[in-house]
Amino acid sequence: METFWKGLRKPIIALAPMADVTDPAYRRLISECAAADVMWTEFVSADGLYYTREKKGIPDEENPLMRDLAFTQGEHPIVAQLFSAKPDMIRYAAKLAAERGFDGVDINMGCPDASIEKQGAGAAMMKTPELVKDIVDAARMGVCDAGRPHMGVSVKTRIGYNSEAIDTWIPAVLAARPDALTVHLRTRKEMSKVDAHWELMPRVVMLRDQLAPEVVLLGNGDVKDRADALMKIAESGADGAMIGRGIFGNPWVFMGRTDVTENERLDALVTLAHYFEAMKPGKSFYILKKHVKAFVTGFDNAAELRAKLMEATSASQMEEIVARESGF
Repeated sequence: METFWKGLRKPIIALAPMADVTDPAYRRLISECAAADVMWTEFVSADGLYYTREKKGIPDEENPLMRDLAFTQGEHPIVAQLFSAKPDMIRYAAKLAAERGFDGVDINMGCPDASIEKQGAGAAMMKTPELVKDIVDAARMGVCDAGRPHMGVSVKTRIGYNSEAIDTWIPAVLAARPDALTVHLRTRKEMSKVDAHWELMPRVVMLRDQLAPEVVLLGNGDVKDRADALMKIAESGADGAMIGRGIFGNPWVFMGRTDVTENERLDALVTLAHYFEAMKPGKSFYILKKHVKAFVTGFDNAAELRAKLMEATSASQMEEIVARESGF
């Protein structure tokens, strides 16, 4: 059964999921500046979705986890990333994502966060390879429960836990036949402390070609921009690559623009602040500080303007500071 993955033109350049970064506000801005071929949400707890909605009875509009599953039409195709080690929870959450109109669901099997690993999810899934097929099958059942059997089911993982284990772990994931697989080319132990091992991606490609040639394969890690993504894809033989940290301060990265002006950057930052307030009510404005650092750099008086913007506590304050201090 073909999913949207089969209709994507290769090479595929995707937006990587990053907590408190690829939220609905920043994804909307990216989609308006230069949309990725595929977008991922921040990861969302499948267990949390179930207990908050079904057990606590919190309405969707008041549920912060459900707000994390908000998106705008310009973001299609968009994938909801979920985590859990419980097939029934994944099935429940996949059904929710399907009902909300996502194009696919992705199972996180690589996050090294200790609180997630304690649940047996994220990178801890690499310790229980026997669960992978159950989890992927549960996601498929969830989208079928919602009447959307053509919805894509994918996995994002790493090359190993304490050490590189491509030859054992990747076949275990491929055996579950996800529609797509993204491989972060570092181990869980390495976190992001070393360079991504793109030299190992051809081995992953070879295994995919041998064991599950229908699976769309993406690489992830240290992809700076569009040109770098295209180079890494060509050299490795992958179908695509994800851009993660390369999106900081650069929502134009997917079109490869290098001529962005100071005014465009400041305008984008103010727009992001307004989107953040509208789409993430109740969320601390402090989260935007990382974006201030990334957008306000590389031009005259950037340090002074950045320091003042870091004190803003609302989008309107940020807009006023930009207008006053930059003449924008």
